[in-house]
Amino acid sequence: MTRKSLSMIALVLGLAQVTPISVTAQESVGSYLAARQATFDYDYEAAAQYFTRALTEDPSNPAIMESAVIAQMSLGRLDLAIPVARKIEQDGLLSHIAHMVLVADDVKEGRIAEVITRMQDDRGIGDLADGLILAWAHLSNGDVRTALAEFDTVAESPGLRSFAIYHKALALASVGDFEAAVGIFSGESDGPVQRTRRGTIAHAEALSQLERNDEALALLHEAFGGAMDPEVKGLRDRIAAGETAPFSLIGSADHGIAEVFYTLGRALLSETSEDYALLYARTAEFLNPGHIDAVMMTAELLESLERYALATAVYKSVPRDHPAYAAAEMGRAESLRRADKPEASVEVLEQLARTHPELPLVHVSVGDLSRQMERFEDAVTAYDRAIEIYAALEQGQWFVHYARAISLERLGRWPEAEAGFRKALEMNPGHPQVMNYLGYSLVEKRIKLDEALDLIERAVAAEPNSGYIVDSLGWVLYRLGRYDEAIVHMERAAELMPIDPVVNDHLGDVLWAVGRYTEAEFHWRRALSFVDPENPSPDVEPDRIRRKLEVGLYEVLEEEGAEPLRVVEEAVDDGG
Repeated sequence: MTRKSLSMIALVLGLAQVTPISVTAQESVGSYLAARQATFDYDYEAAAQYFTRALTEDPSNPAIMESAVIAQMSLGRLDLAIPVARKIEQDGLLSHIAHMVLVADDVKEGRIAEVITRMQDDRGIGDLADGLILAWAHLSNGDVRTALAEFDTVAESPGLRSFAIYHKALALASVGDFEAAVGIFSGESDGPVQRTRRGTIAHAEALSQLERNDEALALLHEAFGGAMDPEVKGLRDRIAAGETAPFSLIGSADHGIAEVFYTLGRALLSETSEDYALLYARTAEFLNPGHIDAVMMTAELLESLERYALATAVYKSVPRDHPAYAAAEMGRAESLRRADKPEASVEVLEQLARTHPELPLVHVSVGDLSRQMERFEDAVTAYDRAIEIYAALEQGQWFVHYARAISLERLGRWPEAEAGFRKALEMNPGHPQVMNYLGYSLVEKRIKLDEALDLIERAVAAEPNSGYIVDSLGWVLYRLGRYDEAIVHMERAAELMPIDPVVNDHLGDVLWAVGRYTEAEFHWRRALSFVDPENPSPDVEPDRIRRKLEVGLYEVLEEEGAEPLRVVEEAVDDGG
């Protein structure tokens, strides 16, 4: 398992000892090596099968046992990991991964006394996790005083205070002491608190329990503004209607321990590899299947690891009646798209648009995928619907106008496209992508070239290392007949994007215009070599490039009836 450099958080979680067990010479080489390769590829299903096979041949091999546990955990099969983890411990081997599984098993089965003993005997996961789990275990036993003292002990450790006081607030709220919980969430009793989405929801619910709905509404507005996901919007609507919102995040102490794994898993994303964070997300799911944020985290991690089939299955597990269902379905659609199943992805999104027509982001997603599939009419229709909804909500979304304009431009509906680009710029002045796309389109249409030059120069000033934008600058200068200036920028674009067919094609044209014919032909050939026949760019024409190689750019322009190149004085034929 590869890992980045570790901070204090990672160290107290025991990451330095994730795989402390060495491999013996007696291990089953074939199955083990196949399992290792599957692990490196994040192919957890294959890894689990191979490690299980290896265990039948070498059942006491420490490395194989721990790896088998990791594979089963990654698949969400903690029940299958438990027997192997138990044998690791029985054999007297040190494995924080095995301890994680056994702690989760004890919590799940209600063996709270064993959990406490584990923490006290240093058979846990790491100082931070152990301290928080121990606190919640005492709370499960009804010992609130000891639980709060344990949270305070964790808070005294450098770098761990924010975790401790967050969980302390949740614990207080879970036993009905909403006044004390609000004191922590607000920063009044224990000092500043880092604001998170879940923490804000918990804070708002605690305020509502205290009949302080106005403060809860103000908090939600301050934290989320108008961009509220369905869960937050539902909470806001209930509170606005005068209802007392229930405290929903933590229903029991074992849910509190699930929150520990979820919280630490989130923190680990900036400290270590995604495959390790996945173990924490899976454990949180195991302890609290209703922890949908943990489920979504699992799916997102699997998607990031390119395990699209697993990610799709996890997204699909979110219940239809949960506020996160729409987000999960959009995640499932994205996983299907990345798995090269665009038709299935479209089907998911179109069904979601029928069941959740009020959500503009759903229509935006339909538009984005349709645009990627070059179904531009469908894209425009979807974007139109999204714009209608955003307008009704009085929420301006420049990107939707921009994406719609791109689709219109591809359909040849330029007046509408130009209006869309200008609307996007009106909503988000000076955005380099929009300025570049509008400027480049004007260049290609050979209209308003002075404005195009101004737009692209401003875009380059904003993003000087963007190859696409630098290419646009060189291209507009070429269109203006300013070849010597163009060549500088085109060569810079080729440095930034050396294997892009469009950039190489453009560079070839500019080189030809200044009389560097051999170099021009070289870059045209490079452009052809970089064309992907299965996914060709609409901005590059292989047949036209081949014709330029046959007869030269002058003849091609004449054949096309295009304006000839400006005569370049003292142009030097370099032998082409």
